[in-house]
Amino acid sequence: MVLIAVAGGTGHAGRAVAADAAGRGLKVRSVSRHVPETAGPGRVAGVEHVAADFRTGDGVAEALAGVDLLVETLDARTGPSLKALPATTVAVLAAAQRAQVSRCVLLTIVNAAQSSMGYYQVQAARARSYEASGMPTTVVYATQFHDLVAGIFSAGSRVGIIPTFSGVSFQSIATADVARVLVDEAVAGLGTGAEVHRSIKAGGPSVWPMKSMGEQWKSATGRRGVVASMPLPGSFGTFLRAGKNLVPDAAVGRLEFNDWLAAGPRG
Repeated sequence: MVLIAVAGGTGHAGRAVAADAAGRGLKVRSVSRHVPETAGPGRVAGVEHVAADFRTGDGVAEALAGVDLLVETLDARTGPSLKALPATTVAVLAAAQRAQVSRCVLLTIVNAAQSSMGYYQVQAARARSYEASGMPTTVVYATQFHDLVAGIFSAGSRVGIIPTFSGVSFQSIATADVARVLVDEAVAGLGTGAEVHRSIKAGGPSVWPMKSMGEQWKSATGRRGVVASMPLPGSFGTFLRAGKNLVPDAAVGRLEFNDWLAAGPRG
């Protein structure tokens, strides 16, 4: 049976990847620095959970023993962990090569290299490592998750404002849809005719003005607050207003933002 490892398998995206792969009947190993408690929030039913630290190398060889495919969903938002992320990705690739993994797949952000924001530059550096590795790899460039956009609205609503950025649209995608693409790419790497490196884009099903999304979120959650348009200054505002976060030609997501909102509590 094919064994797929998920680096960062207890994170938000990692759990979705593990669940998708397990649902296909694959053998799945979630690799993270800490093994979650039984029935804990990081656990996924039917998945083996092992502890390993790609930054230090502790437990990595054992965690990748017998692995056929690897999906990397490691992430960090700020501080030393974010600065170390590109080097961690290099370590993931080196460990996978030693373990003779057939294909490695990375999740990153659409057009990250075109933004000067530190987080995006880190994501771009990771993608370049995959492209230059010479190993069988795929980089999946995804648009923002539904959760991220909803989180902006939720944070603002605590002070009575549901903020929307003037001139900005999103093509947000469900985590489960991204997970499906990641696992599809990993499994495709087992084929005899698979390319050495692939780069693909994964966007949500539709492009929505942020103001419309704010109104949808308010209606679905019943939260109070004024849906307010405001400018987003700086280079990142320019990036978003130019539509660099959109890939309408790669609308592979299936779950619309409003349907995602209707599926459960979102704020």
